[in-house]
Amino acid sequence: MTNFRSLVIVPLNATHERARFHCNVAALDQYIHKQAGQDIKRRISRIFVAAMPDSPKEVVGYYSLSTLSIELSQLPKHPVPAALIGRLAVSENAQGCGIGKMLLVDAIKRTLSVSDQIAIYAMVVDAMNDNTKGFYEQFGFTCLSDSSPRLFLPLKPFEDNPFTHHP
Repeated sequence: MTNFRSLVIVPLNATHERARFHCNVAALDQYIHKQAGQDIKRRISRIFVAAMPDSPKEVVGYYSLSTLSIELSQLPKHPVPAALIGRLAVSENAQGCGIGKMLLVDAIKRTLSVSDQIAIYAMVVDAMNDNTKGFYEQFGFTCLSDSSPRLFLPLKPFEDNPFTHHP
């Protein structure tokens, strides 16, 4: 079994072998194969990939990060700035090894690193199914509404020490 503790997470670039990535979710495979590069060029989202130092071209996992505004009933009646993890996927041969957690932690850290310059209230994800929803809920994400697959995680608790509050 491969030790994934030495993974590096870097911005997607032309050297990454995107076509070889497969996670068994067609929409996520299709995105990294065909759409991710276009989204970067059009400044719609940033894509970060996980790779092993000894095999830096092989994409072991990835996530996309962009911004959006959300309406929260418990806050004033105006949109609140947030960071969206649009997609998060782990290759089929690396699933169950904690890489999804590593990617999520990296996304939160990257967001926190810019939140001193740009106001960002929360992280947001759209859960594809109940398994995905459960994955994010174990890290403190909660539903925005009963009728939406959208989950959010306020960033305020992470400001002093990003990862002592959640597993």
